[in-house]
Amino acid sequence: MDFLVLTLFPGMFSGFFSLGVLGQAVADGRINALALDIRDHALGRHKTADDRPFGGGSGMVMKPEPLSAAVREARERLPVAPVVLLSPQGRRFSQEMARELAAAPGLILVCGRYEGVDERFVEKDVDLAVSVGDYILSGGEPAAMIVMDAVARLVPGVLGNDESALTESFETGRLEHGHYTRPRDFEGDEAPPVLMSGHHLMVEKWRRETGLLRTLVRRPDMLETGLTKEEIAQLVAWSERIAGLIASQTVRGAHSSSGPEPER
Repeated sequence: MDFLVLTLFPGMFSGFFSLGVLGQAVADGRINALALDIRDHALGRHKTADDRPFGGGSGMVMKPEPLSAAVREARERLPVAPVVLLSPQGRRFSQEMARELAAAPGLILVCGRYEGVDERFVEKDVDLAVSVGDYILSGGEPAAMIVMDAVARLVPGVLGNDESALTESFETGRLEHGHYTRPRDFEGDEAPPVLMSGHHLMVEKWRRETGLLRTLVRRPDMLETGLTKEEIAQLVAWSERIAGLIASQTVRGAHSSSGPEPER
């Protein structure tokens, strides 16, 4: 997989390309990553890459000439890679999109800045606009890192154990179970005994059930479609248990008070 980033701040990527999972993948040759400076293609003595917007308004807009020139250079290096613009107006990034992008021969990632980029550049040179969430960043660089990190993890061999990428949250459509490691007892809080039982079927059952429960509590929207028969049975069992707990309590009247009776 080849990543080519177009940015006004290429220095932001030096650590990202050399550390962690992505850094190891670059060192192993599984990932090729490079950041190019858009300003190298800017015109004039001051290499100006932005200007005031037509029609007035606050902020500055990135000029189309250096952006298009930078994309032309990038396409010489990666002729069939899609050009992806990081933009709050783009398609929402997800694990599904990460899988789609991981199937591409490479990615050219354009990092916008200021109020945005000239719309003519978008129409002429951009294949896909991507948003990493409904919030505003100072530039597209952190968003590009998010996209590259998620995509790189899906490249065969990058994680060392390819099964890891298939069992993580969002890949299975459910949040992952909790994780525990040594010490067994941490400040009086003990890790679940089933994880030390050596009973692999019980461990897998615990992981499935706790992942389902965590999804139900934290992201119930993920359960709206695609429930398995096993999950339906588990949810029914929990609902019956909850109904039994409620029924076992003394139901007070609507106007009752838990405090002492008032004096008469």
